Amino acid sequence: MKSLIRCLLIFGTLSTCSIGCFAQNGVDGANGPVVEQTGKGGVATLYALDPLAQSFCFRDGGAGHVFQQNEVRNRCSDINYHSYYAEQFAVGIEGARVGAIVDLGTTEDLKKEYGYEETVGAGQGFASVHFENGKLVILKDRHSREMQDLKESEQIFAQPSPTAKAAVKVGHIYLARITDRRDANAQVLVKLLVISHVPGESVTFRWQSL
Repeated sequence: MKSLIRCLLIFGTLSTCSIGCFAQNGVDGANGPVVEQTGKGGVATLYALDPLAQSFCFRDGGAGHVFQQNEVRNRCSDINYHSYYAEQFAVGIEGARVGAIVDLGTTEDLKKEYGYEETVGAGQGFASVHFENGKLVILKDRHSREMQDLKESEQIFAQPSPTAKAAVKVGHIYLARITDRRDANAQVLVKLLVISHVPGESVTFRWQSL
């Protein structure tokens, strides 16, 4: 009986450790656990008819507008859905801010364009896009972890404009960059993946800072 209890305790400890490690670290099948910090991000929904949540702030992950002194006022609107252009994203929409937004197409589009291997459920293209050595890159070979230049990098770093826009399309990946004409050091650079869109009502996207 004591032996059985001892075995159960050991098994329980190992099981708990395994679950904790996998949940926190992720797993690389060839090399064991890998810990990787990829910057802030998450899933956000913008609502066309909500006076607060029609815009979004990438800097703190909150709604772009607030109720203040019985008014709707801007707080930090990095991106907006539908208010400026029907069924479109708009960036560079506040104060001296200017922006650029580029539609990279679907995960399948990126796979065909850049020739990398996808995995079940897709997402390797979106996950791999990042800023490295002064430029944006995307996956080239998953096994060797080799990257290649992202061609659309030139567009996102071209001259920004006030109220840049892009049509909302489910499954499409976007790059957005926002700068400030009065502050040369101000920059917001993110990637988005649209995961749901109800025309005239809402858009939900996964986003991550680059």
